[in-house]
Amino acid sequence: MTARPLVSLLCFALLAGPALAQPKSDPDWPCVQRKVSSLSAGTVWTGPDLAAAGPWGDDFEAAALAQKLASRRTELTEVDGLLDAYLAKLQETKDPEKDKHLTRVFAGVFELLNAERDRVMSGIGRYARGQRIMAERIRDEADKISQSKDAPSAEDAREIPKDQSELETKFAWDRRIFQERSQSLTYVCEVPQLLEQRLGEIARKIQARL
Repeated sequence: MTARPLVSLLCFALLAGPALAQPKSDPDWPCVQRKVSSLSAGTVWTGPDLAAAGPWGDDFEAAALAQKLASRRTELTEVDGLLDAYLAKLQETKDPEKDKHLTRVFAGVFELLNAERDRVMSGIGRYARGQRIMAERIRDEADKISQSKDAPSAEDAREIPKDQSELETKFAWDRRIFQERSQSLTYVCEVPQLLEQRLGEIARKIQARL
């Protein structure tokens, strides 16, 4: 097999990546997971109307709890204890609007996690655009290497010109970076789904206390 088919096959493998796992409707969405642009609270929340509960940011205690629950630094195993402590404090003050306070907590968690998810989705899009630009550069480098190796000159076959050697070094380096970034992207693609799962689990725990 000549150099051109070998390099072409290699380039195809690099450029295809995980995208072969599904039809591509958005060139800036490289993940196997289906792209869902925005979340709806109704997909996980069946409790009281969020708007009717009032602005969650105006409820200091609810907002503080929402921020703690939304943070991925807080383990999901801690959520029950935090909610129970919050309810205990409401009972101590004999607050009659327990459900409103809990609803505001969820409203805050939803807004915070949705915003974080949006940032992650935007980052994935930028990452994918960078990968596409690099992929095009790798393809150009591969074509130049193939053309040089396919040259009929016997002298060219015996001695690799300096510029070709530099091009091959750059091609190998770019290919390595591309592969490493592709592997990282596999993990990054899981983050939106993990945030959705976190939101659903917190919603379930809050609703169980209404």
